Amino acid sequence: MSRRPPSLKRPLIVQPLLFQFAILFICFPLLVALALRADSGGPYTDERITPVIAAAIVRADDGALALRMTEQLAALRAETPNLWFVAEDDHGRRLSFGQVPAQYAAATSLLRNLSYGHVRDRFAPHALSAVIRREESPAGPVTILGHGKLTQVGFTVLAASNVAALPIFLLMVLMSLVAIPWIVRRSLAGVARIAAEAESIDVDRRGVRLSEAQVPSEIAPLVRAVNDALGRLDEGYERQRRFIASAAHELRTPIAILRVKVDASSDPDTRRLASDVERLANLAEQMLDLQRLDAARRDEEIDLAALVRRVAGDLAPLLIAADRSIAVEVDAAQPVRLVRGDAGAIERVATNLVQNAIEHGGRHVVVRVQGAGFEVEDDGPGIPPEER
Repeated sequence: MSRRPPSLKRPLIVQPLLFQFAILFICFPLLVALALRADSGGPYTDERITPVIAAAIVRADDGALALRMTEQLAALRAETPNLWFVAEDDHGRRLSFGQVPAQYAAATSLLRNLSYGHVRDRFAPHALSAVIRREESPAGPVTILGHGKLTQVGFTVLAASNVAALPIFLLMVLMSLVAIPWIVRRSLAGVARIAAEAESIDVDRRGVRLSEAQVPSEIAPLVRAVNDALGRLDEGYERQRRFIASAAHELRTPIAILRVKVDASSDPDTRRLASDVERLANLAEQMLDLQRLDAARRDEEIDLAALVRRVAGDLAPLLIAADRSIAVEVDAAQPVRLVRGDAGAIERVATNLVQNAIEHGGRHVVVRVQGAGFEVEDDGPGIPPEER
């Protein structure tokens, strides 16, 4: 069982994709780790407390800010006993809850000028850690400075990293899956083209060479080697063609001389050589046919019945000498029509068939013309079944 030839798609597409995926999977956690290292360490106040606080701030009848204990705020207070916060609206009205550290007392009047921030002290238990957020409340927009449950920034950074990096990661994967195969197919388009050119080369189209245009430089030496091999084959074929043509021409003269001497001889044994001489002449003509077929064809309209009658007349002396007879029959049911072809080649085919019938057939040969074809029949025993 023959093995399937290796494909270039694996080394050019699959392997680079696997390599890129491996790099992406390695770089992605490294980017997250670097983002985590960017933090100086330590817990922050969870900023999710400010929406809960804002939902509990309402406006009193006198316009001051008031606190309504909601279920969410009660749950947050139970979870964080040391909860404290200060809220201030745009008119400077403030609302405080819990034990606000003295360090923030003087800064509360600045809240309305702030909208976002994180504050963290250096030492545990980080009671001064606070978050600043501007939120919408039932009393209108307020700025909240508060301290509640603490959270590590690692999770926040990790989530932010995923949100930012994951789309980039997926986009790179998608581009790799689409771009790399497209680039490889485009790069190998020249290979597919020269393959189509190679399929069109046959014995009747010599001199054709594969084009090196748009072929990758790595494959160009192979194309040049194939072109050189085609050139050597053409040269060898041309040498062989010239040899056959030369040999056939050189043989015609001695065969013609031999034919004249045989025909002029009065020795019966010598005259019986006429059929063999004729076979040599046909062989030389067939060798010349190889040259003619390789050259441009000279087709012409041929009267097949007339051609067959001419062949029968030319071979009549051979049949008489061999005590044989020949007849030409034209099928009246199928009108003979002119056919296009090489008259000399068709004549030599007919001659060869009649000679075979004379030498290996019976005593009577019939050449039957039927429309655009002919057949040669003899009354001999035919080829033995064991030799067919």
